[in-house]
Amino acid sequence: MILNQNHYFPKTYDSGIVVGCHKRLHRPIIWPQNSNERKVCQTIVIETKDVSKHFGEIIALKNVSINVNQGEFYGLFGPNGAGKTTLLRILTGQISPDTGYVLTAGISSDDPISIKKVIGIVPVAETPPSFLTTQEVLELTCRIRKIENSRARSEKWLDFFEIRDKRDVLCRDLSKGQKQKLMLASAFIHEPQLLLLDEPFINLDPIFQRKVKGYLMSLVEDGRTIFMCSHILEIAEKLCTRIAVINDGQIIKEGTLDQIQVTEGESLEDIFIRLVAEGTELTI
Repeated sequence: MILNQNHYFPKTYDSGIVVGCHKRLHRPIIWPQNSNERKVCQTIVIETKDVSKHFGEIIALKNVSINVNQGEFYGLFGPNGAGKTTLLRILTGQISPDTGYVLTAGISSDDPISIKKVIGIVPVAETPPSFLTTQEVLELTCRIRKIENSRARSEKWLDFFEIRDKRDVLCRDLSKGQKQKLMLASAFIHEPQLLLLDEPFINLDPIFQRKVKGYLMSLVEDGRTIFMCSHILEIAEKLCTRIAVINDGQIIKEGTLDQIQVTEGESLEDIFIRLVAEGTELTI
């Protein structure tokens, strides 16, 4: 379904699925359906160039440039206040950069509505509408996303997160973990080709951390793309195909785990401490 001359809803063709149009290069972004083609495809799904953002005198981001390719599980890591959430908010069209350009699913950050139509978002805070029930939130999401089989989709995710017994409970009365499950379900329900996740595993118990991890891994295997910010480095190390470390609003290292290791077997936690907290005395 064509939204306008530059934007598309996902649509299947013989060669793959059109998920957007690269506004700068003026060509469609296609996700190949053939798994072998996915492995060699280097379609850029997220692109930032010299992105900076200030909040008053505070420099949140400074000349950030990254590319995320189709089919990657891209992880962004940094200490509190490093700029992770600010960058994710820019990528999802919630705020605009002061300088630089941003393309998300081939769509400029100047067109946030079109971005939100084709991606899935999990914000850092579990904030479902407090005056709606769990079922109502999922059905509202389906209506906004124009999903016809909303009942079946809602049932699927109520079952997946085992919150069927909470379907008629107001969101304000849910636990933190239940609210997080609902936010994840709302992001997954329309099966987007691109997910942007800010601390998706927060407040989840180990059982559901593992369950969500397995689902996300299956999406990447299917050729979808995930951009994630997280402080749970042990999980992130197992999931991410490429990693960027941000500190003081700047990307200080980027690459695969093998590329950013200085010694064989160095963990993501070790890398993080080496890059961000070098010289800081740690007490265990």
